[in-house]
Amino acid sequence: MPESDYPDIRGLHLFTEMSDEHFNALMRGSYVQNFPPQIDLIAEGDPSDFLHVVLTGSVELSSSWNGRETSMATVRPVSTFILAATIKDAPYLMSAKTVEKSRIALIPSQDVRNVFDVDPNFARAIVTELAQCYRSVVKSQKDLKLRTSLERLANYLLRQQIKFDGAAEFELQLEKRRLASFLGMTPENLSRAFKGLQPYGVKVNGNHITIKDQDDLMRFAKPTPLIDDYSI
Repeated sequence: MPESDYPDIRGLHLFTEMSDEHFNALMRGSYVQNFPPQIDLIAEGDPSDFLHVVLTGSVELSSSWNGRETSMATVRPVSTFILAATIKDAPYLMSAKTVEKSRIALIPSQDVRNVFDVDPNFARAIVTELAQCYRSVVKSQKDLKLRTSLERLANYLLRQQIKFDGAAEFELQLEKRRLASFLGMTPENLSRAFKGLQPYGVKVNGNHITIKDQDDLMRFAKPTPLIDDYSI
């Protein structure tokens, strides 16, 4: 791996506190690849040979069963996937595909496990990361099970608005087909849900979202940090 990529990886919470010796040991066995859009990186059920780090671009995680497929998450720089499979030496539970041209670092899973055994700071960082992932899964389940489709979409839009510093207008970062899958809807239901939010001040033009009355939308959506704040 080029040393020019080290700072981006070192800056991740997983790697910041580990010793230089162990970090360099991980990097010696790692490499970086550039991938074009729509390239399959891993397949659900495959052995977890590598821990992946998205350096540029974006990657969609998905899962399928019995002819049906669903979008699970979108990974953006700089972040890892799928850590739990690497630590457990277990098969991947999701597939991964590039959404756009992406630069990905691949760190051998065996090296990650070896360093986990000997570097306590790295081990604590991994436990913290996995705990955060677990809490995110619980929040996603609460979102799906406790809210109607209209409420899920309303809260998703409010979370996206925060990423754009509260701007009244912003662009959806997911195409609508993938957004529908992520929210547990069909594309047709998503279209109806957008129309259902019009009385609460939401205007949609393609992927362009305008929130005309944020207070009204928030009164309907009732966001709560116990579901919507993925940082805690």
